[in-house]
Amino acid sequence: MHAHTDEHDLRHHGDAEVRDCWGVTDLAVNVRAGTPPAWLRERIAESLLSLAAYPDGRAARAAVAARHGLPTERVLLTAGAAEAFVLLARALPALRVRRPVVVHPQFTEPEAALRDTGHTVTRVVLRAEDGFRLNPAAVPESADLVVIGNPTNPTSVLHPASVIAGLARPGRILVVDEAFMDAVPGEPEALASRTDVPGLVVLRSLTKTWGLAGLRIGYALAAPETIAQLERAQPLWPVSTPALAAAEACVSPRALAEAATAAERIAKDRAHLVAGLAEFDEVRTVEGAAGPFVLIRVERADAVRERLRALGFVVRRGDTFPGLDRDWLRLAVRDRATTGRVLQALDQALTFTHGG
Repeated sequence: MHAHTDEHDLRHHGDAEVRDCWGVTDLAVNVRAGTPPAWLRERIAESLLSLAAYPDGRAARAAVAARHGLPTERVLLTAGAAEAFVLLARALPALRVRRPVVVHPQFTEPEAALRDTGHTVTRVVLRAEDGFRLNPAAVPESADLVVIGNPTNPTSVLHPASVIAGLARPGRILVVDEAFMDAVPGEPEALASRTDVPGLVVLRSLTKTWGLAGLRIGYALAAPETIAQLERAQPLWPVSTPALAAAEACVSPRALAEAATAAERIAKDRAHLVAGLAEFDEVRTVEGAAGPFVLIRVERADAVRERLRALGFVVRRGDTFPGLDRDWLRLAVRDRATTGRVLQALDQALTFTHGG
């Protein structure tokens, strides 16, 4: 546990890896391949006929609330889950937060947003030797805001819901980033529908599973008074009409069934990738991966990454995440045929960089 430092580029994200890259296979961005599906594109296109009117989020908000069995006053629609972190940081004075803690390694935007608004952040860094599993005792009792991802980006670790809920305290806000939870079959460790955990704020994204990163749509789930504070920090009409149409469509029964099928397929494709990675003596994969990506450790990872890029495959560097160094890479899960090509390229890259 330590106060924040500036040794990591918290503003570096996977999309930076593929900018100005043409004809490559993208394993750096955790967006499901082949999305958005045609039916969703059609729903979004239909919404363009309403662009002359200001966005009205009531129907989408009600649909999200119904999806989680919650009243609408516990839902706030946002321009992607990332916006929710900015809203939280802006609202912290009103929420009387003074001692924020971020559990790392995880998505870096929460800490970046906190720091941008002048907050001093304490990091709780999970250890590789522990499999990046959460040790609740590492979180200081004085923390009045705790941020954790589940499943966590980039480690792909799925923490037990009971362990995360155990972090709740009177006077503490517990923020759980569940941006990738809908990629976990059955969502067994989800907290999104829980109303019995004090101070709980759950953030969800619709951009990963549905391929809507360019549209920006997500939502926050929390107690009505917390939602009201976050809403006050939002600008007017923060979510566009097409994004609202997408939100309503993506929580429909049809969409939920399709997402469940996709989650099962991702789990099988991930198992295939992990089995292939196990064939390389130079590679260690973080065990128990549950998200649509895996984290690996390999010596000379920078050189391996550059060689993979030369071979047409782009992966995510790991050293921008607090708690990781230059020996870590994150790989998005793709279909078996793509994974086969990736593993062949990795074999060549390892031979090139490590000899053999």
